[in-house]
Amino acid sequence: MNYVFGPVLSRRLGRSLGIDPIPLKTCNWNCVYCQLGRTIPLTNQRKEYISPTDILAEVEIALALHKAGGIDWITFVGSGEPTLHTGIGLLIREVKERTDIPVAVITNGALFYHPEVREAVLAADAVLPSLDVGKPWLYRKINRPHPEIPFDRFLNGLVDFRKEYQGKLWVEVMLVHGLNDTKIALEDIAAALQKVRPDEVHINLPTRPPVETWVQPPDEEGLLRARAILGDIARVVHPTAGDFDLSGCDNLVEAVTAIITRHPMHENDLILTLTRNSSGDISEILATLEQSGRARVVERYGNRFWIAASAHFPDENRSQRMVSDFDILTREQGEEADGIDR
Repeated sequence: MNYVFGPVLSRRLGRSLGIDPIPLKTCNWNCVYCQLGRTIPLTNQRKEYISPTDILAEVEIALALHKAGGIDWITFVGSGEPTLHTGIGLLIREVKERTDIPVAVITNGALFYHPEVREAVLAADAVLPSLDVGKPWLYRKINRPHPEIPFDRFLNGLVDFRKEYQGKLWVEVMLVHGLNDTKIALEDIAAALQKVRPDEVHINLPTRPPVETWVQPPDEEGLLRARAILGDIARVVHPTAGDFDLSGCDNLVEAVTAIITRHPMHENDLILTLTRNSSGDISEILATLEQSGRARVVERYGNRFWIAASAHFPDENRSQRMVSDFDILTREQGEEADGIDR
């Protein structure tokens, strides 16, 4: 299938059947930690990237393939930003008409300044937007947004969405060591979260794998600091590991490619998945996967991850710049830039 994948084992949603309504990589952010590679080019154009009819046809096939209890959530999670698809609201409603399985939308939330985008996702049972920073200068450094989406517009959109949305609002905070895990940065995030009033805050770590080679997850001290500052509704969401469901797939290369295009896989997880879903020689299957020209390996933290061949990842061996060498502003410079923005 081209637009529906999994179920995959999600950090927060159990066995999640993914729906991807946009091509790789269609996004209005270019986050330093993104597991899908760099956004080239940035876009903030909403349109019908893929026919809703084609997407829903695959949803029906997937629902018929998986027995009751095999799917915990149906999740709109794009190869970039799913709300860039103008039919996202129609798709959510149509999926809910076909099943009682709850529907989630994983989004950066950057388009919630548009009333029509907020209205489109109101039918979802859970919405999981991002809020990684509390200041404009750090927003530009970490999320690297489209110029049409300055920080105030982004944050105000989240605030407006919370006023209208009655479902579960779970805000994701991705922590990057040396950037937004400091006391001041976390206090700024906490202040922004007080305006948004989410039901839960999910503290995530960039481990799957981050696009920029210098990105590192916070240490234990940083995680403890984040939990203390972000409050009782915050919890650390640790990475999941394990195999993926490839049942009902006639072609292993097609099935694996569908997953890694949206969800890069640690090589150990891929081997486990193939072992449980195939009687063939695993090394030969991996070689076939690489020779297909649709998948390749990228290394982060000394681990091998399988990603889509078309994803834009810098070579780890060519770029070893750490955060201190990344031209990041000091706290004083950040406050000064913040003042200029306002």
